[in-house]
Amino acid sequence: MTIRMPNVQLSALVAESGLTYEALAKAVCAVAAECGTRLRTNKSNVEHWLSGSVPRGDTPRYLAVALSRRLGRLLTPADLGLPSPPEVENDTIGLSLGSDPLDILLPMWRYELDRRRFLTASAYSVAAAALPLSHLQDIASRTQAARTGHTVGMAEVTAVRDMIHAFSEMDERHGGQHGRSALVTYLRDDVAPLCRARFRTDEAHRQMLSAAGRGVHLLGWKSYDAGQQGLAQRYYLQSYALAAESGLRGHDGFVMRTMAMQGLKLHRPEHCLGLAETGLNRAKGRVDAQTEALFRIVHAHTLAKSGKRRAALAEAEHARTLLTAAPGDEVPFWALAWGPPAASMYSRTAKVHETLGDHRAAAEQYALAATARPADTYARIVALDLVAGAEMHLKRGSIEQACATWHRAIDHMGGVRSVRTRKAISRMRGDLARFRARGLRCVAELDEQGRDFLSGV
Repeated sequence: MTIRMPNVQLSALVAESGLTYEALAKAVCAVAAECGTRLRTNKSNVEHWLSGSVPRGDTPRYLAVALSRRLGRLLTPADLGLPSPPEVENDTIGLSLGSDPLDILLPMWRYELDRRRFLTASAYSVAAAALPLSHLQDIASRTQAARTGHTVGMAEVTAVRDMIHAFSEMDERHGGQHGRSALVTYLRDDVAPLCRARFRTDEAHRQMLSAAGRGVHLLGWKSYDAGQQGLAQRYYLQSYALAAESGLRGHDGFVMRTMAMQGLKLHRPEHCLGLAETGLNRAKGRVDAQTEALFRIVHAHTLAKSGKRRAALAEAEHARTLLTAAPGDEVPFWALAWGPPAASMYSRTAKVHETLGDHRAAAEQYALAATARPADTYARIVALDLVAGAEMHLKRGSIEQACATWHRAIDHMGGVRSVRTRKAISRMRGDLARFRARGLRCVAELDEQGRDFLSGV
């Protein structure tokens, strides 16, 4: 007969957290849901774990994340006195900023190509979100890695940028699930060796690191589009490390901007305002006006989320003024991640108004965003802006206008493989449910179109 010993480590952490057993059980279920798993954990399960039983499957990882979020520091199953699943060689890989980001990225890419579930099903870490705030100078001044191989110059940098641009266009036109393995392989086999090569000039080396950071940022975006929020965050952290190492003005701050946006989307605002403010300060006065506008509008969104209405609207207006101040200035390669700056501005301005409850203004800005990008090149994001606009019309009570906008959105989704577009249509059908009994033709037609889309017809 096996005698279970109480889990002293876990008991101490639960006590430190101040969570009741029921609250902890709910937190574990919430983390699991973010990773696409439905659990029925309750306070009795927590009691069993404290008495020495081991949670099944991936539950130790979900429990570690739940306690990490509560305590504000990174915890692993081992810290909880629990074993990790056998396939997990390093459950926290990518959640730190080391001396050489490539040393972290290379095994991450190997795991991803091997379809390691612990990586793709990882949860978003609040503790890791704060890392860039405390590591700016440390990362920027790191010792250069030893370089080997042939001499590299700007021609190679241009080639890498062209390839990353091609992958970006494929991503926007067809969704994040297209070309992902090819991008991982390209970064691992071509770009990583180039980053460690000999360079003709320091400037060429900086530009290559920046281009690599943009490629890793795209990989994070692909993970985000697939609903793999924890993996996306890990790639963003390593993209940030490469950008900081490059020393290019504003690039590291741009990745911090992305991390703030991810936290807002996931309703994890703990460090979003700090990330947006610090990112803006890294770029303010050091980049062109259009790029600075992109920083300011995300800062405005974080202010709105923090309940600072007047400051948010003032910052949004400042961003709008900057956008039109110098339209001919060259925008950096890394700042074009989502296409024309104006389109990104309109979309993010819409989110500011949406957060502040002004659904009319939000709908207008989403409509501008949808028309500011070439629809053939940016099919997914145009569709998602239209979906968001339709949701604003619905909140205003304009069901016919909402249906017409949703129809346009679905028309742009053909050939796009994206978890976000599928979730958007599932959400649409849920929103339409209360209107079906009214016999509205536009609702019936749209519901059928949504059902056909989700079934792949």
